[in-house]
Amino acid sequence: MANSNHPSGNANLPIGVVKRGVKPAIPENGAPRWHSRGYLPHFESADVTQHVTFHLADALPQTVLLRLESELKSLPTEKHDIERRKRIDAWIDAGHGLCVLRKPAIANMVQESLLTFDSQRYRLLAWVVMPNHVHVLFQPMNGWTVAKIVASWKKFTARKICDDQRALGKTPTDPIWHREYWDRFIRDQTHLIQAIDYIHQNPVKAGLVSSPQTWPWSSAFSGNANLPIGVLTSDSTPAIQENGVPRKKP
Repeated sequence: MANSNHPSGNANLPIGVVKRGVKPAIPENGAPRWHSRGYLPHFESADVTQHVTFHLADALPQTVLLRLESELKSLPTEKHDIERRKRIDAWIDAGHGLCVLRKPAIANMVQESLLTFDSQRYRLLAWVVMPNHVHVLFQPMNGWTVAKIVASWKKFTARKICDDQRALGKTPTDPIWHREYWDRFIRDQTHLIQAIDYIHQNPVKAGLVSSPQTWPWSSAFSGNANLPIGVLTSDSTPAIQENGVPRKKP
């Protein structure tokens, strides 16, 4: 989700403004900066871990967003952003839309797309593929920006989902993914632990399973025993191994 600490007045900050306390990003990225295409403001930096959420286009219709904005417009900015995020989270978790990611083959394909370039374009820390949205915790690397990484996931998976629909005799005409994504950069160790817990608990919160370890399309899934993913050390300090995922020390 978009970071609840993003001041609304930062949406149009000029490119190349360095955020205090964050080292310059890889030159190809430019300096760490806020950027916006007229929708949600996003923060780009090669030095921070990002919690990104992207959802299917039919999971959150524009009419719902407009209604939410109308209901929240009287709130102060700091309360508005927090309440907006809570309501959007609740709406998406309720399982609106066709939820094509509920199909195991599609969910597997989306999960594999996240894993494909781990340790090459980004360090993947945690993820979950829900019926109508995806949460991913990662750190960009090798000149790849968050925007490019998310765009590559959406482009590849959208093509595969369209292929699946055509195989069923359907003719896809509407976009598969919502054009935007929501991001929050991780502030500190406590925030990192909270983000991983939020991602892993999402299927439980949505009433899909009773424990995170039983949801197959998650870094918490016990069936992914061959993938050392989403596990924190006993002292709550991530031990980043070669592929960049927290794991328990032997």
